[in-house]
Amino acid sequence: MKIKGPKEFWAGLMFIVFGLAFVAGAVGTPDFIDRIYGAKLLHGYQIGSAVRMGPAYFPMVLGGLLALLGAFVLVESLVVDGEKVARFYFRPILFIVAANLAFAYLLKPLGLVLSLVALVFVSAFGGHEFKFKEVAILTVVMIIMSVGVFVKALMLPFPIWPDPDEMRRSLGMARVVEHTESVPAPQDTAPEGAKKK
Repeated sequence: MKIKGPKEFWAGLMFIVFGLAFVAGAVGTPDFIDRIYGAKLLHGYQIGSAVRMGPAYFPMVLGGLLALLGAFVLVESLVVDGEKVARFYFRPILFIVAANLAFAYLLKPLGLVLSLVALVFVSAFGGHEFKFKEVAILTVVMIIMSVGVFVKALMLPFPIWPDPDEMRRSLGMARVVEHTESVPAPQDTAPEGAKKK
């Protein structure tokens, strides 16, 4: 069978793999896989029912729907002509991953505002063009929205501004404390009876 739509084929295959991975993570691996592996690979969670949902119910349903959607897209790629897979660019992915890691690392010592500045500016370098004015406006809007939603409305305990002590700790610069303790005088350790003789 010839693949007529390579882009849809790979997208459908990716949906199926991710959907089944979520189902397996939610309910555990099937017995035949556990027999091949020799032990229980993924234990899973309780499913429950639609009325009383367990922790596995929602990821199982969403993963199943994603796998089903992937199957439809995959079958369509075998029937309908489609586009070829476009060239893969690593630069946007690298900058977006780097921006997210920078945000995660900088949030505690630098606070939400400066971490968002780093997030937006680093991820903007991943695009094909960088316009400082547009990125600056996006940064300001992102800061206002994030502080308003996460800190003010949802009252999440994110630091808004840098904390000097946390900055020192995260950079490995512990506060230097001068030890000005007086040296205690040596004590006589002789027994009480020996002192009087």
